[in-house]
Amino acid sequence: MTTAIEYGITEFVTECLDKFRFLIWDEFDGETMIQIAIKERNEKILNLILEISGNDRDDLVSREDNNYNSILHYAAKLAPSAKLNLVSGAALQMQREVQWFKGVENIVHSQYKYTRNGDKETAKYVFTEKHKDLVEKGEKWMKDTSGSCMVVATLIATVAFAAAFTVPRGNISDTNSLQNGVPIFLSGRTFAIFAVADSVALFSSITSDLMFLAIMTSRYAEEDFYKSLPQKLIIGLATLFISMASILISFGAAFTIVLRDKYSWAPIPVASFGLVSVLLFAFLEFPLFLQMVYFTYFPSIFGNKNQSVTNKKKTTKLAKEIEAKKEL
Repeated sequence: MTTAIEYGITEFVTECLDKFRFLIWDEFDGETMIQIAIKERNEKILNLILEISGNDRDDLVSREDNNYNSILHYAAKLAPSAKLNLVSGAALQMQREVQWFKGVENIVHSQYKYTRNGDKETAKYVFTEKHKDLVEKGEKWMKDTSGSCMVVATLIATVAFAAAFTVPRGNISDTNSLQNGVPIFLSGRTFAIFAVADSVALFSSITSDLMFLAIMTSRYAEEDFYKSLPQKLIIGLATLFISMASILISFGAAFTIVLRDKYSWAPIPVASFGLVSVLLFAFLEFPLFLQMVYFTYFPSIFGNKNQSVTNKKKTTKLAKEIEAKKEL
């Protein structure tokens, strides 16, 4: 049973509970099934056990081991390395650990949140002690990532700002004209594309810089890894991607204005190479970005509602059978 929970073999656990329903109350080397599931970070099996427990859920989640460790103390321990490595980046690993701790905290009665184990330690204290190294690694990962992205965003902001005053084909230089200093191709559609793209690149790169600066100056407390830091990194990466795409569009528009009279085919290779650059950046950074968005805004800790119909029927049936047996 311990091995099945460790490796997430939900079918085996379901069949065992179907034949031996009392197993949710038994101990395996001093630990119950729910304690093992929490320690191994297996939310599917934990959801299964909680659903089967039925009306005895409060009694089940309030049980302690021989050292008076509650299930919240088990959630406070560092996850196995195999589970941590499923998430890329120490900061996202720390975020997942905080989400797991809060998830277990939500199913425990409030009076058990501050209980002490045999070593006189609360679950929160255990969590802080066990995750010191991961917090430091998460801080380093965040700062390194933010620093690298900040350099790129600053370069884009510099180029976009300079491009606003060195427009393609120059300005009208006639002191006797009311349009003196006005861009020559101001009324052209391509120039409008250049102006809009350059403005978007400037503002988005500045926004990206601000987000990465906020990350660099954060306090890096455990709670910051829950939503604050990931949200800033998500906004920073999103605006950085927008600024890169915009500056390439701006360059393409300016290049077209300069060369279209002599080389009408010039926009084609410019657009092609620009698209390759944008797609390459998206290919390299989008998986990390998608993972951050998913874990930040769609965490599945104890919220797995996508169980198969078969599993739902089985767990509901088991819960009813346990209740019927108790009544007898």
